[in-house]
Amino acid sequence: MDTAVTVATISAHGREDRWPERRRLLVTQLMESGADLISLQEISSPIRQAVWLCKQINVRLSGSDREPYRLVQKGQRRTLRGSPGAIGVLSRLPILYSESLSLGYGGRLALRVHVELPSHQTMDFVTTQLHLVPFEKEARHDQALKMMAWLYGHKRVPIQVIAGDMGESPEGLAVRHIKQSFRSAYETVYGRDPLATYPTALSNKSSEMGQCRDYVFISTAVRHVSKVEFFCDESASEDNTLYPSDHVGLLATLQV
Repeated sequence: MDTAVTVATISAHGREDRWPERRRLLVTQLMESGADLISLQEISSPIRQAVWLCKQINVRLSGSDREPYRLVQKGQRRTLRGSPGAIGVLSRLPILYSESLSLGYGGRLALRVHVELPSHQTMDFVTTQLHLVPFEKEARHDQALKMMAWLYGHKRVPIQVIAGDMGESPEGLAVRHIKQSFRSAYETVYGRDPLATYPTALSNKSSEMGQCRDYVFISTAVRHVSKVEFFCDESASEDNTLYPSDHVGLLATLQV
């Protein structure tokens, strides 16, 4: 019998763009998603952003700041250009282990969290944010090559999900490489990837043409995608430029 697992991805967007005002929106919409696993990018470590998010969600759900979610976070290496922000995973499922891979190009990482499903199967959930300089597509391709080789060659398990910001549209080299062995959950349901996941009206870049940068990729062992939708996409009722993030998130229910 198949087991349902709900996964999500969203950029926390660090302290940028009105963090004190939008943080409650982000907590509420993360909490309401009901996701079992949440991929977070652009986490601000100095303000313990992911720790605060995890505790706030937990208190609102259970009354305790320790459950149901646990946080795994990895800070990305600071370079002369500054830090790209940490990446992390919020998990309601038992965590068996976690590990990370350096992807280079400004300290980027992939973080793999290995969890146990209710069926007692295990699954890899991977979060990453690839190189973001638009015209440096070969850098993202190199990062995708490294990440996929790692997932295939090191402690490989059949059920794997990659969720995060790939920094490029579906025509990009990195996305095309990942799709050689994984499927896009959104494309599986709708026949194409989203037209855009970035930017929202929160960002001062909102006048730019929208771009699909965020994806949930699934291995062939994932039997079925029941549902995929946007989340963290609702503005504040009193301000239609105040969003949880400069990205909209993706929320997918998978049968494994």
